[in-house]
Amino acid sequence: MAGKPNPIQLQKHLSGVDYPASRDDLVKAAREHGADRQMVEALQKIPDRTYDGPNAVSKAVSGNG
Repeated sequence: MAGKPNPIQLQKHLSGVDYPASRDDLVKAAREHGADRQMVEALQKIPDRTYDGPNAVSKAVSGNG
């Protein structure tokens, strides 16, 4: 689906995040690492909860978590 960010790019923009991390922490980190609007919007749409690692974030962004 065209609206889903590339998981590799997603993790690149989230490098250095200390997990567990909240949705707001992830959005902030992505912005700080130069994520594009689509990437930031995708992160803003995930459930507002604590994520325990990169895999949990990828699943949430892809709609599987």
